[in-house]
Amino acid sequence: RRVKIRDDLFNNFTVFDKYEIPEGARPDTVAEELYGSPIFDWVVLTVAGILNVRNEWPLSNRDLYNYTNNKYRESLNSERFFETTEVKDSTGRLILPKGKVVDSNFTIPKPGEPNATLNPVVGISNYEYETRLNEEKRNIFILREEYLQQFLNDMREIMTYAESSEFLDERTIQTENTNITLS
Repeated sequence: RRVKIRDDLFNNFTVFDKYEIPEGARPDTVAEELYGSPIFDWVVLTVAGILNVRNEWPLSNRDLYNYTNNKYRESLNSERFFETTEVKDSTGRLILPKGKVVDSNFTIPKPGEPNATLNPVVGISNYEYETRLNEEKRNIFILREEYLQQFLNDMREIMTYAESSEFLDERTIQTENTNITLS
């Protein structure tokens, strides 16, 4: 079985906190910090909605560099795409927000100078792109410690199988292979 936290529970701000995974932290070290024991790493992962630690947990800076260097080799610092920089007029009014993906030759009229143009574009390298993806993984939700015991009790109840025609023991049931079809 796989368990997922109900989506509607994330609207209950009294149960969860936002958490930024520190550099080099692992699920067991986060569990140790938050709940006093590394055995609750599965709680951290379940609440964060992480199914595949290898792909969904942030890499350390060293591991990220090694990963990107192996993936991109000579093109590590090559531009992957281009995005806008912020442009404001003389009164501080926003003309162009930063972060919009555009072509390298994107231009806009220069504020206050109608006959001039600006090229408010910056290149984002493969390394910068992968770093951004990695940094997004650092922000997760965690269960507040005061709700840990209730969470454990609920999981124990959910994950214990009741007797049925598929029941083998409290932790195992048999299932049908749904990939087999009869013609």
